[in-house]
Amino acid sequence: MKKIKLSVYISITLFAQLVALLSFSQDSLVDRYTEVSSITLVKSITRTINSCFAPTNFSVSSGLDQLKFEKGVVQKSPIPNHLVTKTLVLKFNLYNKADTAAEVCFFPGYYYKSVILYRLKNGQPEKLNTRPPDQPDNFCFSQFTMPPHDSATIIAELKFAKTYSNSIRPRLVNPVQIETHIAAVRNSQSDIHVLTYVFCGLLLMMILFSFSNYIQGANREFLYYAFYAFFIGSMLSTKAFYDLRPSKISIYLEEYLDFILQCLGILFYMVFMQKLLSTKQRYPFLHKLYNGGIALLAVSMATYTFLHYFTDNFALENLTEIATKILLLVLVLVFLIYSVRHLKDKLLRFIFWGNLFLFIFSLLSQAAIMFENSFSGLPGFFNSALFYYEAGLLIEFIFFLAGLNYKNRRRIIDQTKEKEMLKAQNLLQEYEKELAVLKGQQQERERISADMHDELGAGMTAIRLMSEIARNKMKENTPVEIEKISSSANEVLNKMNAIIWSMNSGNDTLDNLISYIRAYAPEYFDATSVTCKIIAPEDVLPTPISGDKRRNIFLSVKESLNNILKHAGASAVVITITTGERLTITIADNGKGIDKDHLRQFGNGLKNIARRMENIGAHFSIENSNGTVTTLSLPL
Repeated sequence: MKKIKLSVYISITLFAQLVALLSFSQDSLVDRYTEVSSITLVKSITRTINSCFAPTNFSVSSGLDQLKFEKGVVQKSPIPNHLVTKTLVLKFNLYNKADTAAEVCFFPGYYYKSVILYRLKNGQPEKLNTRPPDQPDNFCFSQFTMPPHDSATIIAELKFAKTYSNSIRPRLVNPVQIETHIAAVRNSQSDIHVLTYVFCGLLLMMILFSFSNYIQGANREFLYYAFYAFFIGSMLSTKAFYDLRPSKISIYLEEYLDFILQCLGILFYMVFMQKLLSTKQRYPFLHKLYNGGIALLAVSMATYTFLHYFTDNFALENLTEIATKILLLVLVLVFLIYSVRHLKDKLLRFIFWGNLFLFIFSLLSQAAIMFENSFSGLPGFFNSALFYYEAGLLIEFIFFLAGLNYKNRRRIIDQTKEKEMLKAQNLLQEYEKELAVLKGQQQERERISADMHDELGAGMTAIRLMSEIARNKMKENTPVEIEKISSSANEVLNKMNAIIWSMNSGNDTLDNLISYIRAYAPEYFDATSVTCKIIAPEDVLPTPISGDKRRNIFLSVKESLNNILKHAGASAVVITITTGERLTITIADNGKGIDKDHLRQFGNGLKNIARRMENIGAHFSIENSNGTVTTLSLPL
């Protein structure tokens, strides 16, 4: 009896196990179950899932029976554009062999906008009670509890973000280790992140530099470059900071904002290039080319925004982004071809080389995006499309700084030339004013000398002639006064002629001055017992000499001759004149000399000579040497 009962028990147990195995496999194309209690960090379930794509507005709760699952991942990465807006449905089996409940997180991968989990009960989907894990970056993570010794078939309803970076890589993560898992994934890109931060630091320095230059010089081109650096730096820094972080911000950046920031940066760069190269005045073709690029970017951003927010046509949205980038590369290529013909412009030459390297590395970056599998085997950050784009920007940045340095040096030179020109113009205006004053003075001198010659000269000549006639008529009975009148008239007439000669601007040459001294000095001593000898060069060049210098030199010579006649008691005078770099006039007599300790009798005359010489920058000296030697020296 006991043996019968034992055999029945064994039969029932085997039957129950068979039923359990059959229930595990029903409604599933995969027999394998993933055990959740043993997950310490992360476990991929890519090979144990079933998958299919459903229409955009599909819901598992009402249409599960319409789906036809395929074993494994239905679509390898990257996801084609026409499937991005579709609903992805995954089906997988879990069980918990532990004696306690197990907490587990389902994570389908990055760039999913919606994750909804269902559990099959009696063949019908029932929405699973999920919650976000208690971590900062928890978007797309769905945490739920598996009871002890429980098994379940899970259905995941997933919506992709609108980006070409989507992939299907579902995994189960221990909730306690989510941060560790994210950090491990991000560490794989740490090299490119560090490079990006360094480059963004350089852009920040350029922003500060550009703003300071704009504030100091109100140069608008620096303001445009600051905006360019700001938008490109914002795109790169946010991409590095939020890359591989499961958050709403990272999805928004990947879906929409990255492209808009890049377009805004390039737009301001084109405006900056127009101002930097003065394309409107110097390169009309480039000006029109950049205007076309600006219009292209404005239309592309508007179209991209409309398609992103108001339609589900991701294929056209992505086509807009790709077409914009290709057209921008075409614009750069046209710029390079045009610039080859104008490389004589050194500033344009710097911009040409910078844009050439940016063009080459942008092509590599776009190729890394479009042919991701071909670049994935490269070491380090060489498999990153962002690396090539940043490398191109960095090289372009170096050539831009070289060009900017060249332009600043050229601007400083131009400003210096302009200042010197303005200074020269101001000096010229001052010279013209002084010339006008001198011309007026000369005209006034000539008018006065003409009036003196015509009016006073004629009168004094008449007085002298009448006194001579009166003296001849009276003969022996001529009064002394008549003699004095004739002598005074003759003396005044000689002085007046000297004054008229000194005032006439037509005599403002060195040869005229020497000739007049040679004629005046002997005549001055004619009626005296003093003999006068003049030693002077025979041929003197007509070197211009100002009327003021000529007049003061002559009056000083005249004053020296007057002192000799009145005070020296000399019988001979020798006047020596030499020319060259200086005009030197030496007047030597054989008189009694000069007592420098008692100069009262010569006081005013010598002071006048010294003052006259000082006013015209000449040198005056007087000394004893077998009489008196007076030296006048004027630089020519």
